[in-house]
Amino acid sequence: MIPHAIILGIVQGLTEFIPVSSSAHLVAIPNILGWRDMGLSFDVALHWGTLVALVVYFRRDWAAILSSFARRSQPASSTTATDAPHNVILNGVKNLGRGRGMLIPLVIACVPAALAGAFLEKKIEALRDWPRLIPTIACVLIGVGLVMLLAERIGKKRRGIDQMNRLDYAVIGIAQALALFPGVSRSGVTISAGLLRNLDRAAAARFSFLLSTPIVFGAGVYELAKLIGSGFPTAEAAPFAIGFLTSALFGYLAIRFLMSYLSRRPIDAFVTYRVCFAVVLLLASQ
Repeated sequence: MIPHAIILGIVQGLTEFIPVSSSAHLVAIPNILGWRDMGLSFDVALHWGTLVALVVYFRRDWAAILSSFARRSQPASSTTATDAPHNVILNGVKNLGRGRGMLIPLVIACVPAALAGAFLEKKIEALRDWPRLIPTIACVLIGVGLVMLLAERIGKKRRGIDQMNRLDYAVIGIAQALALFPGVSRSGVTISAGLLRNLDRAAAARFSFLLSTPIVFGAGVYELAKLIGSGFPTAEAAPFAIGFLTSALFGYLAIRFLMSYLSRRPIDAFVTYRVCFAVVLLLASQ
């Protein structure tokens, strides 16, 4: 059980953020290898591990967004002349005041995914016992990979995160809701949506990760509440700790790698991986 926890924690940390679909890997690997379900506590550990990775890497972005929102919420009388412009530094880029308005759009953009999760959770969970799940995941991996390739080719990549508008928030938020189905990839579909909205790769990836933070947090709280309600099995303490630590560490490394990679290179390599992984799944399901 411990080796399984290490492997799945690493897989979760890497594939949650690299656009190859963590759900596809976490469903397919135990299914193919005949591993038993690690349990609810392990799912909680993986969610909170990846949340830690997000918060640690983007701590300056969130500090700027939250502090700017707090200043914006203050009564006008409490604002001094020197405070008035409130230009925000987001990852070293001066956003000319846009950053202070990002929190509400980020939260609103999470609504489609939150609603989809609330209404479709049981149906998505039921798919785990579907005999054709693995071949279907393989087809989804290829299909979304082709969308990623199309977005890379036709996106003009001329706008930064400071130039985003309401339509960008809406389109990327709706795209995030599609990631509920295994094989889609939250980062893959939201980065693709950003590219199709003509964001540059770095901006599309950064907004994708910022947008995923409230969703990962919400999912973590929801699953933690279920775990508290059912009681934490002490026998699962070691897998819980291992899953949390490995997903946090490798999640951070994955974010760092992807942000650096996409600032210089296209997403083609990830499309190639998705297709190769899909072929492996199709062969394994025969």
